[in-house]
Amino acid sequence: MRRQDSLWNRVDWLLIAVFFILVILGWLNIYAVVYDVEQEQNIFSFDLNSGKQLIWIAGSLVIIIAIMILDYKFFDSFAYYIYAVVLVLLVLVLLVGTEIAGNQSWFVFGPVRLQPSEFAKFATALAVAKYFSSNNVRLDRFKDQIKSSLFVLVPLGLIVLQGDAGTAMVFISFIIVYYREGLPSFYVITGLSAAIIFILTLLVDQIYLTIGVIVLATIVVVINNKRLKNIGITILAAVLVIGVIQSVDYVISDVLKPHQQNRLKALVNPDADPLGYGWNVTQSKIAIGSGGTFGKGFLEGTQTKFDFVPEQSTDFIFCTIGEEHGWAGSFVLIFLFLVLMVRIIFLAERQKSNFARIYGYAVAGIFFFHFGINIGMTIGLFPVAGIPLPFFSYGGSSLWSFTILLFVLIKLDAHRMQVLTR
Repeated sequence: MRRQDSLWNRVDWLLIAVFFILVILGWLNIYAVVYDVEQEQNIFSFDLNSGKQLIWIAGSLVIIIAIMILDYKFFDSFAYYIYAVVLVLLVLVLLVGTEIAGNQSWFVFGPVRLQPSEFAKFATALAVAKYFSSNNVRLDRFKDQIKSSLFVLVPLGLIVLQGDAGTAMVFISFIIVYYREGLPSFYVITGLSAAIIFILTLLVDQIYLTIGVIVLATIVVVINNKRLKNIGITILAAVLVIGVIQSVDYVISDVLKPHQQNRLKALVNPDADPLGYGWNVTQSKIAIGSGGTFGKGFLEGTQTKFDFVPEQSTDFIFCTIGEEHGWAGSFVLIFLFLVLMVRIIFLAERQKSNFARIYGYAVAGIFFFHFGINIGMTIGLFPVAGIPLPFFSYGGSSLWSFTILLFVLIKLDAHRMQVLTR
């Protein structure tokens, strides 16, 4: 094979470079979380999370090599089979899995724990890409909307049954793929509107919101008094909005679990119970704010050293960046993630095959959701959801799943020109 045709000359090295930078920075920050100044601790020690994470990183390298060796057609040809296997694992974990932190989402093999729901994101991305690229799917047709949505709703439902609402929420990110492939804007606007109304209901008394909706609807009806169709739509919309407002109390009290209710309370007013349900968010914001412009320095974070922030190696890893590296370090991290996501979208748009393009947008949506929600919850903009920060949070399942998601796209992109000769 000629040098210019080598796979290594066709892969996107910018994306690979950003991947390794994020993984290394994540590993260093995991060490910063567990570092104890009073003890001599080796970053490579397997007794520490940093040493254990190094094993997962080594596993990621093996995964990368395997992906690069595989024929790029494998992912298209076996998309449904991979999806089916993961669905079976999601069912099995409900039956024989181990419950950890209230979620029955884990298979435990001695010291090794694997979470099938992390890999379900990759499998769903493949299946959605396969379905859209292999069928005459038109998302302006209701029957196609229903059929295609099942690929997302089935794993989402199984993950909800495991009690892992945070991971289930990630599947909302697939709306980006569906919208890119022709889903009417009505669904996106409706979903966003419902979310905004839900949040407003937590902040404002329901009676005031209800009166506001009625007044606004009345004004619209008066303006459109000669257009019966618009009047009907306005009245229907007002009834639906009021229905959402009136259902919030029921959802919070009878649908959400106590710890999920507390997370919403912490979002609305963490100061109401700073030593209880508001503790995580309050301490997280203190840690980030205490870093100032340039931070306290690597391994010098006091909030980190005295364990004020729970789950700081996983869900709240961003606190370590804010405290030890300040605004400047946080800016660099956010910039790297933006480069990662923009580059993924660029790769998706330049694909010659529909399968690769759709898969690329699924990857971009998943990374964006994790990035936005994780950082948002550490600064009090979103409720705590147990969603890891890609390549930074401690854990093998999440690291491996993100690695697979990214490098399958890199592999497909490296062969994008070959689809013309298939």
